[in-house]
Amino acid sequence: MVTTTGPTIKGGQNAIQDVKKPSPGAADYLAGEAASFVSNLKPYLPSDLIGGSIPLVPGMEEEAVWNAASQACGTEKIHFCYSADENRLIYLACPSSSLASYPDSWCPLAAALPGNSEYWDKETVYLYEQEGVATAMRWDPETGRMQVFLGASRTILPRVQSMDANFVTINPDVADIVPWINRNLKTEKLSRATAKTLALLGAFAAIIGMGFLLFNYFALNLIERDLETLRKQSQEASVELIRSAADVMKSDTAQSMIQIQDILARLSEVDGTLVKYEVNNGKITWQALVPPAFAQDFGTPMGLEKDGRARVNGR
Repeated sequence: MVTTTGPTIKGGQNAIQDVKKPSPGAADYLAGEAASFVSNLKPYLPSDLIGGSIPLVPGMEEEAVWNAASQACGTEKIHFCYSADENRLIYLACPSSSLASYPDSWCPLAAALPGNSEYWDKETVYLYEQEGVATAMRWDPETGRMQVFLGASRTILPRVQSMDANFVTINPDVADIVPWINRNLKTEKLSRATAKTLALLGAFAAIIGMGFLLFNYFALNLIERDLETLRKQSQEASVELIRSAADVMKSDTAQSMIQIQDILARLSEVDGTLVKYEVNNGKITWQALVPPAFAQDFGTPMGLEKDGRARVNGR
């Protein structure tokens, strides 16, 4: 049995690595709580600490750990932390009520979870002692399951020392801090972040709308407008419109329709027929069939048709 105490030295290095502390996340900044975020957590060993391992379900790690730890603690109000090891999740948890007097704390045993700063291997037993209470974490060599022992130092330490295994005593001063996770607190923080973001967006939209209204006010009341120019333009447009309407009324089409009606009225009196009417570059030509006796009255005779009437060029 080999006993190791003090900080863990990684990769054969002689220098102790800098301790990693939690930092504010995006939700803390959005909720405006980054300034009050506590990164220097105090080590504390909860009296109701439990541990376990469950199968890893990708994408549902936190949900799976919370569900298993809630059943083990008998309450949904829990603090927990976990890490992934191959195809399993290793977690530690305790009821939130156990931290009533230690709100800004962390469990140093979490630093020995796989992937964290104090983890060596599964053949090692990890110890932590505080104020006469000790805890040990080990992996059962037969089943491979993680076990957590918690109790008075006078009972836990002799039991661990009797095991045929290496053990490491965790030093919280040099271990990377692993903060607890509380789903209720995280949900409330996200709610506050969402509410503040919506409030800021609403205020920003209100400022933009107010600016637009002020711009319209200045544009309508303070910008000098040339009303005389607008009046002249309106009059010119009205005159042009009236002139266009008059030109339409004076078009060749209207005059031609009147003239055709006059010719047809005259031909109907002598049983004549209008067979051609043409307007070409302002010159009007027309032809009609009339009784020979009336040919000279309508124009120049051009000969007789089969029905006995004369074809004339009208004038």
